[in-house]
Amino acid sequence: MTDNRRAEVDQATENIDFDSTSYQIEFQTSLGRITLDLWPELAPGHCRNIIGLTRIGYYDGIVFHRVIAGFMAQVGCPLGTGTGGPGYTIDAEFNDQLHEAGVLSMARTSDPNSAGSQLFLCLDRAPHLDRQYTAFGKTADDSSLETLLTIGRLATDGQDRPTDEVRIETGQVIELSR
Repeated sequence: MTDNRRAEVDQATENIDFDSTSYQIEFQTSLGRITLDLWPELAPGHCRNIIGLTRIGYYDGIVFHRVIAGFMAQVGCPLGTGTGGPGYTIDAEFNDQLHEAGVLSMARTSDPNSAGSQLFLCLDRAPHLDRQYTAFGKTADDSSLETLLTIGRLATDGQDRPTDEVRIETGQVIELSR
């Protein structure tokens, strides 16, 4: 069982203003930088959640525990197994954004309202995910997409876990005035 981080996340997101500020998440991974533009107009709860988790350092040191070539790379489990989360869940915010290379979306169980901290980044077009998972951002530049695709080319074991560990070393929130 992982600790419930809801109070910390709520405190870390008190000053968010999606009307006057655009937000990016920057993950420095062991294979390079991935900067993500967030889409609060499509999924404000998911954007608020990742901002809060990033601000409290939740993603720092977490491994990509599942990578499927041509599909997606998943990260965000504090246990590194795909079974952990932040101790709370958020409701789905399904939208019409297509799941294509570079899109940021939330992992969940069969319960649509079970997302927490585990996210995935699409490596290619995945139409079966559209309107079934909450898309809420995308790689901000070609360099970020290339880092993601590099992760997507890693050799994996029978459980889709990279044989050479790759992790988020640090995460930070970037605020840009609109």
